[in-house]
Amino acid sequence: MSRAERETEPPNPPPPPPPPPSRPRSWTWTLGLFRSELLTTFRRWRTLALLGVLAAVPVLVGIAVRLETGDGGSGGPGGGGGGGGAGPAFIAQITNNGLFLVFTALAVTLPFFLPMAIGVIAGDAIAGEANTGTLRYLLVAPAGRSRLLLAKYATVMTFCLVATLVVTLSALTVGALLFPLGDLTTISGTRIGFGDGLLRALLIAVAVALSLIGVAALGLFVSTLTSSGIAAMATTVGLLITVQILDQIPQLDALQPYFFSHYWLSFADLMREPVYWDDLQKNLGLQALYAAFFGSAAWARFTTKDVTA
Repeated sequence: MSRAERETEPPNPPPPPPPPPSRPRSWTWTLGLFRSELLTTFRRWRTLALLGVLAAVPVLVGIAVRLETGDGGSGGPGGGGGGGGAGPAFIAQITNNGLFLVFTALAVTLPFFLPMAIGVIAGDAIAGEANTGTLRYLLVAPAGRSRLLLAKYATVMTFCLVATLVVTLSALTVGALLFPLGDLTTISGTRIGFGDGLLRALLIAVAVALSLIGVAALGLFVSTLTSSGIAAMATTVGLLITVQILDQIPQLDALQPYFFSHYWLSFADLMREPVYWDDLQKNLGLQALYAAFFGSAAWARFTTKDVTA
């Protein structure tokens, strides 16, 4: 090639730009799905109605205690607390300190109202979308079924935390309006300041929310078994009630420590001085085991079966 030909030869084209990294895009899809699921869930009237019912429970309990003790009488039996199957009896302390309404409201709503609400949201997560025909549109997105299932479970867990905080904030507001606030006595008999009591109330709310991750995973698994949202919700709530009944039968005491609801009321141990952690750790370990088992079962079902059929 002559020098003139080399000078007139067009320069080589620039190399193509490198493909965008896939990992940030994956996280973008996951976060986008999670945000979409959150908006879809919390915009539904059913979700708002459930949160409204949960917020009304502390109001009714507070008004009932106020009316009963308006003549200076006692609000109920005192003392008590603890894990295992025993329920905490904070109601007698409400008239002395409105902060106890938070503990009472969580103890009242945890056995039924809170898990029922979680069962409705979790049971409808997959089956409801399949019933309305919107699930197949979600599966068209390149995010994948695993990420979609993870986003739905994260949404249910977010609802667990929001529902628990709604009960806590409603009880704290009603307690402050109807009863005095101040230092409080733990169930061990020691005195702690109001700030410490408020921190323990927040810790109890988080412990209650974590107590529901087993029910959330169970509901999500049931939701992958059917395309009927009502059937999934009814099955989840029915299983919840059945386990609660079995947990009260003395002849089944050997099995009861393995029921997901057995250590739910162990949150009362956070009001001991010092805190008694044994039942709390058993509860969290049991919930993690249920979440891992039913979460894996839900993933296996959802990623291998045509749930839109």
